[in-house]
Amino acid sequence: MSPRSASVNEELRRRSRERLLQATVELVGEHGYEATTLAAIADRAGAARGLVSYYFPGKRQLFQSAVHRLMHLTLEAALEREPRTADGQERLARAIDAVLGIARDHPTLMRTHMAGILTAEGFVQCPEQQRVAALLRDTVVRFGSTDPDTDYRMLRALLMGAVVAVLLPGAPMPAERLRAELFERYGLAWERGAPPDGEPPGGAPVRVVPQR
Repeated sequence: MSPRSASVNEELRRRSRERLLQATVELVGEHGYEATTLAAIADRAGAARGLVSYYFPGKRQLFQSAVHRLMHLTLEAALEREPRTADGQERLARAIDAVLGIARDHPTLMRTHMAGILTAEGFVQCPEQQRVAALLRDTVVRFGSTDPDTDYRMLRALLMGAVVAVLLPGAPMPAERLRAELFERYGLAWERGAPPDGEPPGGAPVRVVPQR
């Protein structure tokens, strides 16, 4: 049997890493961060325990990369769904809705993720986080930003703040109210993106902007 090529080996490594990230999202969502062990993650992924240490220096880094992968896949799917569009307002609306949707659909994951970011650990600089950043930066560019680096950081800060507000124990903010505030800040029509059922909360004005 001839040895595998470098490209085949690289693809196998990529798939192994992806399985570990997916298993992490599933297990932490089911059992919480503390109850999820690296051995359980490897077992769910069908991988050898040593592979976890090969790809990730520790559990926190693995978890943050897994959440960033979830964010990247969700954001990418929202931005590129049919009907596909290059319209900057529509893409920004889709991005906001995607991030708020992750907080709504994966509260355990996102609470743990935000808690890790707000400690001394901060952001884990991983390929998954860089993909999320690239999508958000491209979104502000398409929206018409003349200073995309600054505007990307502002959008990221506003989205992080909204996620924390949605998930705040004991005093959560309604996602619809936060959506209305973000849409008003960026001058987006309520009908953009994936609007929730009903009228905008608090009597917020509805701007009707034709899609291009």
